Amino acid sequence: MSHLPQVKIPATYMRGGTSKGVFFNLTDLPERCQVPGEVRDNMLLRIIGSPDPYGKQTDGMGGATSSTSKTVILAKSNVKDHDVDYLFGQVAIDKAFVDWSGNCGNLTAAVGSFAINSGLVEPERIPENGICTVRIWQKNIAKTIIAQVPITNGEVQETGDFELDGVTFPAAEVPVEFIEPVDPSEAMFPTGNVVDKLEIPASGEYKTVTLNATMISAGIPTIFLNAEEIGYTGIELQDDINNDEAALARFEVIRAHGALKMGLISELSEAASRQHTPKVAFVTSSKDYVTSSEKTIQSKEIDLHVRALSMGKLHHAMMGTAAVAIGTAAAIPDTIVAIAASQSTGVSASNSVTFGHPSGTLKVGALSEKINDSWTVKKAVMSRSARILMEGWVRIPEDSF
Repeated sequence: MSHLPQVKIPATYMRGGTSKGVFFNLTDLPERCQVPGEVRDNMLLRIIGSPDPYGKQTDGMGGATSSTSKTVILAKSNVKDHDVDYLFGQVAIDKAFVDWSGNCGNLTAAVGSFAINSGLVEPERIPENGICTVRIWQKNIAKTIIAQVPITNGEVQETGDFELDGVTFPAAEVPVEFIEPVDPSEAMFPTGNVVDKLEIPASGEYKTVTLNATMISAGIPTIFLNAEEIGYTGIELQDDINNDEAALARFEVIRAHGALKMGLISELSEAASRQHTPKVAFVTSSKDYVTSSEKTIQSKEIDLHVRALSMGKLHHAMMGTAAVAIGTAAAIPDTIVAIAASQSTGVSASNSVTFGHPSGTLKVGALSEKINDSWTVKKAVMSRSARILMEGWVRIPEDSF
């Protein structure tokens, strides 16, 4: 029996924010993978090591978590006043599917440096020393993102003293601006309400309940809940949630019903093939807690707590796009997020909040305004960092895609 050889595909393994992913230049992909479709998806699945019934992704580049099972494809942009097109694929771990329905805000921080290193940014736009403003077109959601990438001696500066909770070592700071994450013509609140009554039927050991929920589409579609209403304190760490299979199944039921009410799916069964969006998060007011690294955070250091689930598990820190949703919701009075923050800030809405997550704290800001009785947001801002971990080629069997 003969077997086909492996093929080599140029790739860069990068950390962006609190996530890691495999980055590709579109033109470096095999020709049949340069267009969307099953062939490209199969290539990415094999590179990451999915589907893996063992849940480890041992035979691939994935790290067996939602934060490390990610892929990025970049290309020179044809969109006016943009440098690079950024396409993100969230690869399922135990299923054979790649979710293209949303963005990864954390990996966005690495897009600018990859684009510069790959020649996707015009040389005249790159200073010898200073900041290179990289204009990113996020293809998944058709939005503009601006990354401010530090440059030293004509090259991307990756080292620095900026510390990001959830990342072990300091690095160079990369401010990221999400421009109009919700267009004025779009519905930030798909239901038309800043708070809805979300009816969740009985499942497993859980009874039928009606939950207060803020369902917002900013950064990424997100369902915000009150921690106390679902039986949590709001300062939980990963093991408190991820070791409870019944709780995880219940969160998926909530996510599916929220997706239906937000109009993201037309039938509940469709939620299974849309794992990346929407996200589910629960919030509470500020209180003392101990992070996953055993650091004590005082309540006075933060405005509220937020815990968010990604791909069916509680995230170890916070997804970048969910942070955009948090900042946006905090800037709008009467949302679940704004109400939780107001207990600390003393104001009904804030243009900047610092929230606690399992790994520490994060500050995010948003500029919102009300136009014709509808809320919109001009931009959301936060700082991340990024670093190349490895570059070269990935290899996969020729017959795997």
